[in-house]
Amino acid sequence: MIEIRWHGRGGQGTKTAALFLAEAAFELGKFIQGFPEYGPERMGAPITAYNRIGDSPIKIHSNIYTPDYVVVVDETLIGPIDVVAGLDEDGGLIVNTPEDPQSVTERIAGYGGRVYTIDARRISEEELGRYFPNIPMLGAVVKVTGIMEDRFFVEAMEEILKHKFATKPKVVEGNIRALTRSMEEVVGI
Repeated sequence: MIEIRWHGRGGQGTKTAALFLAEAAFELGKFIQGFPEYGPERMGAPITAYNRIGDSPIKIHSNIYTPDYVVVVDETLIGPIDVVAGLDEDGGLIVNTPEDPQSVTERIAGYGGRVYTIDARRISEEELGRYFPNIPMLGAVVKVTGIMEDRFFVEAMEEILKHKFATKPKVVEGNIRALTRSMEEVVGI
């Protein structure tokens, strides 16, 4: 089983990304959990979301305190929040930033594990015309973790997005481009 903790801000699609990941894994026959944890529920407030994905039934029903991977959708949370708390150094930290992994590592005291970076802002603005970091972050997560094969993941996400945006095919196309680009552009692998 792989456990993932997401850190983001309200309105960035962090919860949606965790739920999309769970849905895609479920479509591929995995056992899944995808759920958010809210504090003050308002735009811009820090939120945490979680995923558990495994090949057998998952009997744990709690937040994730020792994740295999941590995803930071908003890099301004590094510092104010201990994003690496409990993070397994055999896993990794995936951060939305234009910086390289070494620069991020230097900002996080006491973490000696792998760091991966992806410029989700640039990708989403180029492919969608607006800043929606969740889909590029989702592509980076699948690439880094290897939870499922890229091709199957993209196919599952295309179906999920077609259902969600049935009347907006351009949104689906842009999100799939953003997803595949992020899988190619994530740095640190």
